[in-house]
Amino acid sequence: MADTRQAIASDASEACSPIDAFASNGQLTLRFSDHSHSTVNPEAPVLVLVANLGSTSFKYRLFDMTNEQCLARGAVDRIGQAESNCLVEIGDWQDERTMPVEDHGVAVSTCLQQLTDPEHGVLGDASEVAAIGFKAVHGGRLSGVYQVDDEVLDAMAEMNAAAPAHNPPYIAAMRSLREKLPGIPLIAAFETDFHQTIPASRREYAIPREWADDFHIRRYGFHGASHRYIATRSAERLERQDARVISCHLGGSSSLTAIASGKSVMTTMGMTPQTGLPQNNRVGDFDPFAIPLIIERTGKTLDEILSQLASHGGLLGLSNLSGDIRDLEQAADTGNTQAQLALEVFVQEIRRQLGGMLVAMGGADAIVFTGGIGEKGSRVRAAVCEGLEELGIVLDAEANASVNGESTFHAPSSRIELWVIPTNEEIIVARQCVDVLNR
Repeated sequence: MADTRQAIASDASEACSPIDAFASNGQLTLRFSDHSHSTVNPEAPVLVLVANLGSTSFKYRLFDMTNEQCLARGAVDRIGQAESNCLVEIGDWQDERTMPVEDHGVAVSTCLQQLTDPEHGVLGDASEVAAIGFKAVHGGRLSGVYQVDDEVLDAMAEMNAAAPAHNPPYIAAMRSLREKLPGIPLIAAFETDFHQTIPASRREYAIPREWADDFHIRRYGFHGASHRYIATRSAERLERQDARVISCHLGGSSSLTAIASGKSVMTTMGMTPQTGLPQNNRVGDFDPFAIPLIIERTGKTLDEILSQLASHGGLLGLSNLSGDIRDLEQAADTGNTQAQLALEVFVQEIRRQLGGMLVAMGGADAIVFTGGIGEKGSRVRAAVCEGLEELGIVLDAEANASVNGESTFHAPSSRIELWVIPTNEEIIVARQCVDVLNR
């Protein structure tokens, strides 16, 4: 899996300082320096906590990166409310607590308390954590893997308008954690990094040149950790490093990426995570010239319209019922025409983008479905693949209906292999953290 351990972005500035790691009495201790050739002691365990943040939630996994074993996982929800649920799973042991958690810094401190439980914990002390890694969304002018510092936070803040549901909670959490846990390095692995290999002809918008140059307006692409994992895992399963793969990450947030020889060459999301396929409650691709008309007819402000598109659009807006595929399928089965329409729009957009990627790569060796819908949505997979025999896509209906975990579901006559591969974004971020520690 060495191919996935990507080098840190070559345009990292001096402000994004590398990290040196030293072993002392058999335990890993860390300090920051300007040296660029230090490495983690290979004899010491390298424990990386990977964080996935929502505006009021915190999910994590703790990895021992000497063998890439997941030691623990947990979650804290309802952060900032009177009572929060704090759950940790370590092997067969579970601990769930209800307590006030005022912010993400307290959430991480709480999880570290659970991980250092005298009887069941996997840490002797919180200082054993080598780094906390974040699947950061949008850094605009910064795209790569960085130690979180003021420059990284400033770059993320510059893109708040482009990622209003993602960047602000990450920035707030990172600032809080820097203050409350100064001894643990924070590392941001930006989702846009995997897509830096997309050629300019598929990256640029047809806009005034100065907008692209001055304001960094272009197609960035997201879900980078998931698509990077699929690139690596599919190459292993196909036993080909030169494979052409279309990765279909379908879930609450969805995107497709065309991968050639392990590199992203085309993706469906653009400047922001609000673009591309219809999301559960985000609009997807939408004509911006409709917005002035909506403002004129409704009397609402631009901010109000954008908020609606980002929170009441997508499958929720189409169906006026739910953004959850399971709810929509159940409603469609009872004759709800709007739910059926939402499902059809979702599938047709996937098929439209899939066709473009087949043309861009001159075909494909495999199509991989991942994410909650991609892994569990047999009906969506069947609808996407229906009637594409002339393109070399032939689904095995029985295999598709019985998919369980990592498996194929194409018919013997299919020229293109069809796979379900559960994604593992956290291990990608953990590996990227190790890359930083090894600089």
